[in-house]
Amino acid sequence: MKKIKTALVGFGSVAKNMHAPLISVCDDLELVAVVERSGETAKEKYPDIEIFKSLENLLSADLAELIVIVTPNEFHFQQAKMALEAGKHVVVDKPVTISSTEAEELKKIADSKNLILSVFQNRRWDGDIRTIQKILAEGILGRIVHFESHFDRFRPNLVDNWREKDVPGNGITYDLGTHLVDQAVMLFGKPKWVYAEILKQRRGAVADDFFDITMMFDGIKARLTASVLVNAPLPKFLVLGEKGSYIKFGLDVQEKAFKAGQKPEGVNWGLEAAESWGHLYLENSSGSYPTERGDYRYFYQNIADTILGLASLKVNMDEAILVLKILEAAFLSQREGRRIWLEG
Repeated sequence: MKKIKTALVGFGSVAKNMHAPLISVCDDLELVAVVERSGETAKEKYPDIEIFKSLENLLSADLAELIVIVTPNEFHFQQAKMALEAGKHVVVDKPVTISSTEAEELKKIADSKNLILSVFQNRRWDGDIRTIQKILAEGILGRIVHFESHFDRFRPNLVDNWREKDVPGNGITYDLGTHLVDQAVMLFGKPKWVYAEILKQRRGAVADDFFDITMMFDGIKARLTASVLVNAPLPKFLVLGEKGSYIKFGLDVQEKAFKAGQKPEGVNWGLEAAESWGHLYLENSSGSYPTERGDYRYFYQNIADTILGLASLKVNMDEAILVLKILEAAFLSQREGRRIWLEG
């Protein structure tokens, strides 16, 4: 079967370490081009690809059917719109845009042209969140009342990165908050209200580096938080229910593997060592609970299958728009110091 020709726009660390390897191992995709404004580093690992200096030049060459945008957040809307208007299927690294109105406009264009448009929410395929999905589906904890999700790191020094500069779409809330909100929406749907504290805690910070977002679902309180000043072990997840609790420490193993240059393939990919498994605490028993395999490869396989008419999108634009509306509510809550109720 003919492979879907795919191009990357941007070749920074995320594109180089994650997107390109995932595309390269997908049987139905073929990486044929990369947009790099300076240099040709992508050719070192992918010598057969073509390098373009701009998205405009890539689209004029008409080499690819699928365009994957991995550039700073402020460029997502303009570049995705350009690619869609050129008749290309599009994947955008999260967040798909900076505002929900921009995302709604992109959805209208994609729908009108019958094109695939999705956002790279790879952390839906983290082993820990897949484990929580399994626990909830099996009713092990009974009725859930509390869900807590952390993404904590210790990075006390500012770095020369666009995410920490005074540019649109900067900060930890758009970066990590997009993932955590998406996971909560995947589990529980649309919240009733949002309350948030979004702060700049490091000296000299111009971008937010801490958030604590509370969302209320039907009987379930969800707390999502991230900080760059945590140098002590805190749980990644805490789930409380009428029959017991589940707690999990440590991050999914895949990102570390990508950064180490490992190719996402083989029978052991995404498997977590038993000593890192989370723990279940039930009324009459407790013990470790096996972590499901994490596997980001499913994201791009689903994109390919959807383009080929074999599946529907796992990460669709209605969900991406809701995530952005929740983030907008969180920023409004921070400014006004109150709960923001979501309509509908």
